[in-house]
Amino acid sequence: MGVVENSKLTVVGAGSVGTSLAYSALIRGSASEVALYDIAREKVEAEVLDLAHGTQFTGSSVSGGADLGVVEGSHVIVVTAGAKQQPGQSRLDLAGTNVRILENLLPALLERAPDAAIVLVTNPVDVLTVAAQRITGLPPHRIFGSGTVLDTSRLRWLLARRAGVTTSSVHADIVGEHGDTEFPLWSNARIGPVPILEWRGAEPFSAGELDDIAHEVRDSAYTVIRGKGATNYAIGLAGARIVEAVLRDERAVLPVSTVLRGIRGLDGVALSLPSVVGGDGAVPVAETPFSTEEELLLRASADAITASVATLGI
Repeated sequence: MGVVENSKLTVVGAGSVGTSLAYSALIRGSASEVALYDIAREKVEAEVLDLAHGTQFTGSSVSGGADLGVVEGSHVIVVTAGAKQQPGQSRLDLAGTNVRILENLLPALLERAPDAAIVLVTNPVDVLTVAAQRITGLPPHRIFGSGTVLDTSRLRWLLARRAGVTTSSVHADIVGEHGDTEFPLWSNARIGPVPILEWRGAEPFSAGELDDIAHEVRDSAYTVIRGKGATNYAIGLAGARIVEAVLRDERAVLPVSTVLRGIRGLDGVALSLPSVVGGDGAVPVAETPFSTEEELLLRASADAITASVATLGI
């Protein structure tokens, strides 16, 4: 697909994730204009300049800087800005710091781009999605998190490599929290039209092997962080893919994180479920089938997010 004309994406945060997302969006033609905003003037101006030097080879333009005016006219805003977890700092402490950042940032963004859809990538993304929706008062479909889109990509890559098929032939999703309580919807997982446990190939999958793969998905971020300090390329690509679904009004089904309102008996908690993502934002597919065990896992995931939200007093 070509670049959507007169479409603007603003990425907030010029760190490793924000710049990887902006770079991915440029290469993929996710928007006709990609803007990068950060309060660190020298850093963001250098990143914009570096990206701009490559625009001969893309179909998009680049702008940006440390002035919030760069956000004006945005159709989609992706927020990657946030504090980094410090040694000895808990995830909840980090969440509290990032909630305070959002309290200052989000009203300012909406003042300059009142009609934009907002996608959160900053972690812990589910807790921050709840906070962001409450801070802005936007309907849940207009402000949502990247959720388990990256985790699902990791899962499909592992399954495809093991089965010896292309990744696009694997249909399987990670749902729930983007974190330790996430889980695969094995009851729906397919390779082509074949249920995963019925796939024969060279060697069939066992339930134990699928459990191992699920653990590998959950722990893969830690493996990358140990080796290089951060994950950035894959989440940059995942973020660009979400942006495209919105700007092109694709109505693509992606496992993003939205604040749920009565779906599966859950209310006021943000979790990832397969969701229709298009020009109006993201709407969970309420009729997604779950096994009894998966319902219990989803409830455990919801409880973990609810506990964090309550502790933070959001």
